[in-house]
Amino acid sequence: MKTVFDAKTGELLGAHMIGAEVTELIQGYTIGKTLETTEAELMETVFPHPTLSEMMHESVLGAYGRALHI
Repeated sequence: MKTVFDAKTGELLGAHMIGAEVTELIQGYTIGKTLETTEAELMETVFPHPTLSEMMHESVLGAYGRALHI
């Protein structure tokens, strides 16, 4: 998974997802895009552990070199 932001504004532009069960994660990006969520807001969002959804959090953090679990 890779999350893409606008470097100047922090606007969520989209994501690339490949793998089993990624269709379970599409709604997070759809909601984020609809609500015009920024990278800062997503970085501060609580994602439950252990779940597939925390892949989104790791991807957001990874976009800014802050991934927790490499």
